[in-house]
Amino acid sequence: MEAHNEKRLPDGRRRMRRFPLFKFLIERLGTVLKASGVYRRGLRNAVRIKLNRMEFTFDDLPESFDGYTILHLTDLHVDGLPDGIGHLAELVRGVPVDACVLTGDYRFNIRGPFDAILSPMQELVDAVSARDGIYGVLGNHDSVEMMEPFEKLGIRMLANETLSLARGDDRVHLTGIDDVHYYYSVHSLEALRSTPDGFNIALVHSPEIVEHAAAAGISLYLTGHTHGGQICLPGGRPIITNIAARRAYATGSWRCDGMAGYTSPGAGISGLPVRYFSKSEAALITLKRRA
Repeated sequence: MEAHNEKRLPDGRRRMRRFPLFKFLIERLGTVLKASGVYRRGLRNAVRIKLNRMEFTFDDLPESFDGYTILHLTDLHVDGLPDGIGHLAELVRGVPVDACVLTGDYRFNIRGPFDAILSPMQELVDAVSARDGIYGVLGNHDSVEMMEPFEKLGIRMLANETLSLARGDDRVHLTGIDDVHYYYSVHSLEALRSTPDGFNIALVHSPEIVEHAAAAGISLYLTGHTHGGQICLPGGRPIITNIAARRAYATGSWRCDGMAGYTSPGAGISGLPVRYFSKSEAALITLKRRA
């Protein structure tokens, strides 16, 4: 799929990715924003990355994991924003967490070389202090060729597979799904359905398989891709979500049946280096067991 620029969606549709048209539209939008005098404000908004702290409470969270902290980073687009990764590294440096999870889109471009992002990614990895390690999945901007170099950086990459985190006899299971926005396959659903019994966290670049994850018994679904809309209406309502899923899953915390979920607006930008009525973030999530 990647080699042939073919896009496959969870609803069964197949299409070719049309990069020239997207680039043309983005360039025209940039021209309009600059002409209207709001471009610089959008750029300032984009580089203001905040640490967003939140809690999720569960009945089935193992007692040993009560208070477990997860740093969720997504949509870094390292080469899309000047010094963006440096700001992010300084933001998370010295913030101890139990685990760090990355949910895809590490580069700005969708095709071509990615060597230029490896050094900044190493800077970020070195800044993260995660007791149980750093785990990542690929996004639609990423290439399967990134897997091995990212592993060498110290990121445990997951592609439709599950591993377990231990606290004594208790376990929390972490399932990483390959990108489902461009590169969906039945292997994604198979990975969800084969998760062990117990508390399961799914790392998925896009919210587009939320219902499948809920049906599979996932407890927490962490995702990104939408940038929270990036360019939003006042109040933070996204104009475009770029997902084949309900808008309720496009940004922030939500629930699907018995499953909790969080769609982070991410730390980077796509298309243009601007944000309007949306915020760049690193999400610091604390898991709590309901008393």
